[in-house]
Amino acid sequence: MNVKNFIVGGIVGGIADFLMGWLIYGILLKDTFPKPEGAGAENMMFIFLGCMSFGFLISYVFSRGEGITSCVPGIKMALGIALFMGLCNTFFMNMYKEAIDYKLMGIDIVASLVLATVVGACVAVVNGKMK
Repeated sequence: MNVKNFIVGGIVGGIADFLMGWLIYGILLKDTFPKPEGAGAENMMFIFLGCMSFGFLISYVFSRGEGITSCVPGIKMALGIALFMGLCNTFFMNMYKEAIDYKLMGIDIVASLVLATVVGACVAVVNGKMK
């Protein structure tokens, strides 16, 4: 594994995830997802760390085992990872709810996939440029 590619790709992917998350969840879907009852303000540090974690996950997979260095394979691999992560997160987030909003679940999974395409493309391009 090329450690430099992993670190730079992870940082770029995390920042791309944060910015796209702000655009998708913070602006476009702001009124779509209700805030949980009794919730306070969002902790931006945890949101940023979560985005960086996803960026580093994608970078790790790309630089460790797959050697993905171009846009289309990066998007495809990131979509696969995001699909299963989105399903997993959605199922766990709804485990205690009595009334499940399947439309909201679908929107969240699609939003995750859109985010993953950008992160996957960014990490793959960075890996390709640093090759």
